[in-house]
Amino acid sequence: MVEDTPQPDADPPVIEGHLPVLTRQVLELLSPKAGMVCLDCTAGLGGHGSEIVPLLAPGGRYIGLDVDPGNVELAKQRLAGAPVRVDVAHANFTQAKAALGTLGVDAVDLLLADLGFASNQMSDAARGLSFNAEGPLDMRLDPGQSLTAAQLVNELDEGALADLIYQHGQERFSRRIARKIVDERHRSPINTTSQLAQIVRRAYGHSKRGKTGGRHRRIDPATRTFMALRIAVNHELTSLEGLLGALPGLLRPGAVAAVISFHSLEDRLVKRAFVGLCRGGSAQKLTPKPLVADTDQRKTNPRSRSAKLRAIRWIG
Repeated sequence: MVEDTPQPDADPPVIEGHLPVLTRQVLELLSPKAGMVCLDCTAGLGGHGSEIVPLLAPGGRYIGLDVDPGNVELAKQRLAGAPVRVDVAHANFTQAKAALGTLGVDAVDLLLADLGFASNQMSDAARGLSFNAEGPLDMRLDPGQSLTAAQLVNELDEGALADLIYQHGQERFSRRIARKIVDERHRSPINTTSQLAQIVRRAYGHSKRGKTGGRHRRIDPATRTFMALRIAVNHELTSLEGLLGALPGLLRPGAVAAVISFHSLEDRLVKRAFVGLCRGGSAQKLTPKPLVADTDQRKTNPRSRSAKLRAIRWIG
């Protein structure tokens, strides 16, 4: 862990095209105040952090974690010169308790986890997160980990691959897609995003697209398969379960914990964990229903359309 010391003359970097989601709602729920300690479990490019940090002065502290070492450095630069102590470290939020211990912090007043990924990660073809750009079939948010999407696609047996695509992507054509992938990889390894996307599209054929809100919404057939692989490669659901299970050891009495999810698998885990804590008398629900983006936020930041924000106040 490296402490980020204030540098008043440093200019924060400009992150083109990146806007944090639900910023107004996050600030209203967390209500940062002077002297509070905030743990941002997904510091990203420092978008939420740059809004929270000034409100913690004087005497507060911001601690940010992120699995992407490149974004850790960008967040440090963006938050340089802050009026409070700032620590940004390369770590998965499942390691939050250990990270706090390293910094001499036993618990926090505010906790935020934005489960989306940063715009620069999606736009970087080398990451392999997008089927709209030619790149290696990688999908790792932390380049230091070993597992890649190419390994899953080329090494899992057909049944396991179909289960993965169905469970993590909620893809009803998972078995057809897995069968097609296995057939294709017998001819040659599947190592690029365009290869995989074309295979999935061919597996779909002329099947009807799904409906959303009573209207047909055309989405690329590869969307759910790519999502499933990304979730599996980065252990996103198991990591989220780990964070939610660790909340009692991270929060001070009266602390607020807020989580922004982007698909039903994440939201279901958050809802279930928060309901359990509230029913057990350890927490108070601050969002009877998840908060979503308003019309203006959806216009200025299309990513916010799928964001859902839930929060609790820890009683302990």
